[in-house]
Amino acid sequence: MLDLTHLNENNEAHMVDISGKNITTRIARASGVINMGLEAIRILAANAAEKGDVLGVARVAAIQATKQTGFLIPLCHPISLTHVRVDFDVDTDLARVKATVTCTTEGQTGVEMEALTGVNIALLTIYDMMKAVDKTMVISQVHLEEKTGGKSGTFMFSDDFENIDF
Repeated sequence: MLDLTHLNENNEAHMVDISGKNITTRIARASGVINMGLEAIRILAANAAEKGDVLGVARVAAIQATKQTGFLIPLCHPISLTHVRVDFDVDTDLARVKATVTCTTEGQTGVEMEALTGVNIALLTIYDMMKAVDKTMVISQVHLEEKTGGKSGTFMFSDDFENIDF
């Protein structure tokens, strides 16, 4: 039987007890992309969207989302973040935006879920602000790139899967 930390001895969902864990620096970086049509990417890249500064609003939305993760995902601990960085890579040739969110804390549990939540909300905000131009946008490839700190140590994403094209 799998030893899943969010299940108790009766296989019931519960919040993991982190009280015995060491306080360490924990960092997680996640990313994802949103693909869109050529007209939409040109408007976004020129910062000419009718709703305003799309990437600026998406950056603030991502930061807000990271801070709310413990309230959105039932078994996540609300944690104190010490830093959140949101980066966007606008690729007009591929007509896509890559969002990368890096979260840092000094604590007893990791920040992977915060980084992943931030990426999703950044991309959803871009969709929301650009949907008047393009409703065919596709959000994909959301994943944890790297995490450091804590008992399990360092994780680095590997794209060596035959069914994933990153």
